[in-house]
Amino acid sequence: MLLLLLVLAAVQSAAAQQGKRYSVMDFHAAGDGTTDDAKAFAATWNATCGDSRSPTMVIPGGRTFLLSQIRLDGPCKSPVTVQLDGNIVAPNAIWTTTAANLLTFYRVNNLTVNGSGQMDGNGAIWWTCFNQKKCRARPILLAFASCNNLTVKSIHLKDSPDKHMTLYRCSQVQVNNVSVTAPGKSPNTDGINMAFSDHVYISNCTIRTGDDCVSILSGTSDVNITNSKCGPGHGISVGSLGGEGSTALVERITVSNCSFSKTLTGVRIKSWQGGSGKANGFLFENLNMTDVQFPIDIDQFYCPRGNCPQQDSAVAISDARFINIQGTSSNPQAIQILCSQSVQCRGIYLDNINLSCSRHTARTRATISNAYGTIGGMVKPHVQFLGA
Repeated sequence: MLLLLLVLAAVQSAAAQQGKRYSVMDFHAAGDGTTDDAKAFAATWNATCGDSRSPTMVIPGGRTFLLSQIRLDGPCKSPVTVQLDGNIVAPNAIWTTTAANLLTFYRVNNLTVNGSGQMDGNGAIWWTCFNQKKCRARPILLAFASCNNLTVKSIHLKDSPDKHMTLYRCSQVQVNNVSVTAPGKSPNTDGINMAFSDHVYISNCTIRTGDDCVSILSGTSDVNITNSKCGPGHGISVGSLGGEGSTALVERITVSNCSFSKTLTGVRIKSWQGGSGKANGFLFENLNMTDVQFPIDIDQFYCPRGNCPQQDSAVAISDARFINIQGTSSNPQAIQILCSQSVQCRGIYLDNINLSCSRHTARTRATISNAYGTIGGMVKPHVQFLGA
């Protein structure tokens, strides 16, 4: 009898630790893909967030939930898990004319979003509208703002009208086993975009979009991206930095054990003329490139629309190490490091670089301007730094 009581107590204790599960279906979500379930999601969130025993908000599998714009606010009374096993879809219409996010988590600490489900932004109508110059603002699919101790894992994001996932003023973030897909020509559909965030760890992700797989903007530090696949898209980018004369700060960024396929760039640091501040402490290591246009790219003259005026001030780029980078470039110019004459790049280090041209008749080359650096082991194509 005593043993039975002990077993029952252990089961009850485990159940209490798991916390209560709040399903959106219990709050009158339709889950039919045509009824707006935003009110049901908001009601479910309010109950979940107000529970002090580590609850879970459940979005069940086998159903599709249409959502209009919704923001789920903290702080919550305890750590919260959002179990996304169903599908969330955005309206297949132009549903906003101002900057917006489909789903935002704001000021929610100790949040976990996981599951086997998907968020679909129905972006095609937006990309057409943008390409026809009829839509200036397009919504982001999933946004986290001021969320600390955040975990996002195993979900799938697809076809966002604009960026797929954004991190703004977040700290201690883990993104693991997330997949992001959008057509290679879909405009500005970054996979993961972050700004003013720190201690972000991205691992085992697969990102195939029409823009940066990951973009790291000003105010961000201590980012580690590892064991992930990128392409198609524009690569993993730091920047752009220093736009409209702003002051930038990015520090301690590591990209390791990643592969890139048919991307515009592999790893890139890009900044505008006229900016200021600094970007330093980069390690790009153990990377594989397949048919990448510019596998290694530092550009202090970023100007996507052309006709930018010559300016002396620039974001200072230093301490960038590129180690063990192999593969093929679709462009003979496999390495370009283009730095300002007035604010030269310093502390660039290359070691064990072997990049050949995917067009076998052409030899790869490097273009280096106003950059001080050193060479470790073999580097192909040949690179000549200032002062070397």
